[in-house]
Amino acid sequence: MNLRKILSMAMVSAVLVSGTVACKSKISDADLKAKVETAIQSNPNVQVDVKDGVVTLKGTASSEEEKTRMADAAKTADAKGVKSVVNNIVVNAPQIEVNTNTDDLTAKVQAFTKDFPTVQTTVADGIITVTGELEQARVQALKMGLDALNPKRVDMSALKVK
Repeated sequence: MNLRKILSMAMVSAVLVSGTVACKSKISDADLKAKVETAIQSNPNVQVDVKDGVVTLKGTASSEEEKTRMADAAKTADAKGVKSVVNNIVVNAPQIEVNTNTDDLTAKVQAFTKDFPTVQTTVADGIITVTGELEQARVQALKMGLDALNPKRVDMSALKVK
């Protein structure tokens, strides 16, 4: 009978010990959010939401590298508390400066189109208008070259394609 009591007590003790270890307290979503916000504080344009250990990042970044860096920082803010990271950060496209200087743009267009003798161009208010005729195979090269001059727009609607 004594052995039975000892075994029962040992069994109850083992269950209590394993239950205590298994029920280790988890970090709260608010505490996890604070840790992640601290980890990504280098970018004030990113907001953090946490629900059940899932971290959601939203906002803007200046590059893909920065976007990835923010997600990595969120993951490592609390390796045990972060279940996953949803990265909804949008990368801002770099701003392209539009050339609206008519004289400058006209000079650059004339220099570029000298290799396209069947094409005529005019420049007004930063818009390049293309007329004349051109072979289908050369249209893309013309368009890409004119776009590289950063006008407001390239209007090729009057160009006849052979």
